[in-house]
Amino acid sequence: LHSKLQKMIPFKNEKTFAKELDKAYADMEKEVKNTTEAQKYVSTTADIWSANNKSFLGVTVHWIDADTLKRKKAAIACKRFRELEDIFSRYGLSNDKVTACVTDNGSNFVKAFKEHQQHQVESDDEGEEAEGDSEVNFTDLHSVLHTDDDDAQHGLCVLPPHHRCAAHTLNLIANNEVDKWLASNPESRTVYRSATAKCSALWTKASRSFVASECLEEVSDRKLIVPTVTRWNSFYDAYARITEMPLTDINNLCTQLLIKCMNDREYQFLKEYCSIMKPFTVAQDILQGEDTCFYGTLQPVLEVHMDKILATKHGLSQMTTGLPEVIVGAIKTRFATTIDSKEALLAAVSLPKFKLRWVKEEARRDHIKFLLTKECRSITPEEPAALMPDAPQPSAVASSKEDFFFFDEHPSAMAEAPMSVETEVMSYFSSAPTMESLHKFPRIKKIALRYNAPTTIQCTGRKTFQSWESCVPFKVFLLNLNMSKKKESSILIQTISMLLFFKPKKKKNVIIAFKNTNNVQKKKKSQTNRI
Repeated sequence: LHSKLQKMIPFKNEKTFAKELDKAYADMEKEVKNTTEAQKYVSTTADIWSANNKSFLGVTVHWIDADTLKRKKAAIACKRFRELEDIFSRYGLSNDKVTACVTDNGSNFVKAFKEHQQHQVESDDEGEEAEGDSEVNFTDLHSVLHTDDDDAQHGLCVLPPHHRCAAHTLNLIANNEVDKWLASNPESRTVYRSATAKCSALWTKASRSFVASECLEEVSDRKLIVPTVTRWNSFYDAYARITEMPLTDINNLCTQLLIKCMNDREYQFLKEYCSIMKPFTVAQDILQGEDTCFYGTLQPVLEVHMDKILATKHGLSQMTTGLPEVIVGAIKTRFATTIDSKEALLAAVSLPKFKLRWVKEEARRDHIKFLLTKECRSITPEEPAALMPDAPQPSAVASSKEDFFFFDEHPSAMAEAPMSVETEVMSYFSSAPTMESLHKFPRIKKIALRYNAPTTIQCTGRKTFQSWESCVPFKVFLLNLNMSKKKESSILIQTISMLLFFKPKKKKNVIIAFKNTNNVQKKKKSQTNRI
């Protein structure tokens, strides 16, 4: 085991590495536990990944700092499935504290949350998708979440409310509904297939041939973008890069590479497709913002997203004229349980950046105001005790004429009366659109901290677990898991879990320290040999 680990992380010796890692892990775990226990509301994300027949569940926790109103996060688990039960309890994450768990649209997650959740939040019949990502193999969670406890009362895990990743849902719309309509619509079917086929031929040539790359440099000073099969955004970027080139340059390149040239109709189709799908990329970029992906961002993004897509109808040809309505219909269907839900509306209205600016209908604005006022009435703001004025010290003899007109101030007049609910709500709507303004409105701040704790996407969790791969050769870890005995395998898994706990910079520093120690040893050894 020592030799296997040494190939991945050079260190002085196994005991030193284990001691340092255990100490750093214990300190970090204690810090995260204390931080999460101090939060009133948090949310989590979960992601499953597997390789070499070893399956892991990664869990991250997210919250909003009550003082800075900045989003915070931490990785709390990278565990084999059998160890899942104690993750939440270890960090004091009760069902009352965890407002939601964000996952992708995988059918395994949908099934698990349907059967193990107290309050079903999402519709479980629509939008169940099996992941097509070749890098991730999914596992049935039902058997995983069923414990071995004989007590029927504790036979199943109870999961928090389930939110589906908004970016992944938009990705499914772009991949499924849009492609299905383009491939079946008589006006677009032929041109869609021919245009995409010629683009694929260009991508293949450009990525595999050095001659093709040289030809491309002669025609254009920008390289073609080769799309990734599992990510829709990369296809849009690849199509958009082609449409940035004049048609004459594209056909000159096709002629040199012995590829069929693109006609005007195909080129026009690609331009219309990119103009319709551009709002998708903007929406996904907003939703995937690491520090700004509050749950309240989702409703305004969807509203503006649908408006911008419908606005592209003017100027479209018969090839794509019906596509905007199809996309808007798909958004309303897949986000049916989110649009106009109480949680989503309160999350949006309690973000000072949005408030009611994104709502057009007056009746809907009144409804959201009513929800906010009602929620505020159910909250008792935490207010500091009023400071009592210092009692006056009467003097035996008046020192001046002003002392003659001394009047006792009534204590209630000195203390500031708390704002009423109506006053707080009205003042909030006229306040500055900054997060810092929430400090002036204690009730609305509580609402914002609770309903905006969930993230809009699950990808933040995936990014957290992928960030350390450049520091530690993860594939070697997994390869060694299959080569190791049962006892060694469990130690390797525990090591992976510990390393994932640290931020990339800290992990890198720890590993560099071990490398430096190892290099010093090598230098001393070489000097001894020379002597």
